[in-house]
Amino acid sequence: MLDKTVYGLILEKNVLKKYREAGKIARKVRENVRKFVKEGMAIIEVCEWVEDEIRRLGGQPAFPCNVSINHVAAHYTSPTNDRSIISDRSLVKVDIGVHVDGYIADTAVTICFDPELVFLEETARQALMRGIEIIRPGLLTSEFGSAIQRFIESRGLKPISNLTGHQIDRYLVHAGKSLPNVAHFSLSRIKEGEVFAIEPFVTTRDGAGRVREGPPGNIYRLVKQKSVKDPEVNKVLTYIKNHYRTLPFAERWLRKVFPEKILTKSFSKLLKSRILMAYPIFVEVKGKPVAQAEHTVVITKDGCEVLT
Repeated sequence: MLDKTVYGLILEKNVLKKYREAGKIARKVRENVRKFVKEGMAIIEVCEWVEDEIRRLGGQPAFPCNVSINHVAAHYTSPTNDRSIISDRSLVKVDIGVHVDGYIADTAVTICFDPELVFLEETARQALMRGIEIIRPGLLTSEFGSAIQRFIESRGLKPISNLTGHQIDRYLVHAGKSLPNVAHFSLSRIKEGEVFAIEPFVTTRDGAGRVREGPPGNIYRLVKQKSVKDPEVNKVLTYIKNHYRTLPFAERWLRKVFPEKILTKSFSKLLKSRILMAYPIFVEVKGKPVAQAEHTVVITKDGCEVLT
């Protein structure tokens, strides 16, 4: 049955129900992680707490919990036995993904332990609210980006020009359209029934306003649907296909299932054959701190419904 009252003939009711359930879980975990994260805490403790909470509340992680600190803008999750900690006076971004039957809610919060950087966190959050206010069917993504850029720059800060919000689809965190946070040329328009993560990233006035790729951040994704000859590697690959499909995952998740030696061999072969890809971390080009805020929304007839 389709939901005709809010979204026209766009989203089936059971699909919208699953998006809302994923959003409810993501929202609860995000609000609780604000209180959980402390200076001096091990990053792996945060990652595992978030992922365990998602499962406890009835969802599944849509991707490994990202804990990206200071100039690291995105895509860091802990490897097995990670000894990294949240240092004093850090700007900590926690990015959380939840799925219910493949329907994804993506949300993020910046937790600021440096009084001098609170303005950065506030601006990212307010830019997110501005995006929620203006997004609607028919809006050009270029108009959206221009509005976010104007808002951030009016506060004396810079948006990250090469990190964007993104459309979401079933089992796809990044699907189809992008939502840049800066002015750009595009004829792409927002449509009713589409699901987006609105995701402004903000840095300081003296930052570059861009990120570059750093080393791999311990997050992987299946990108080729093929098998391999080695039976041990193929067993790992089959597990990945069955459990994560096209969603990102962490190697440490598989440590509970496979011996370290087999995993090391499997990841080496699967990456070399480009069956798997590894996500690099993104770092601010000039090494300046970055704040992030994010909600997932579904586009309605007159605007949007915030799912997270």
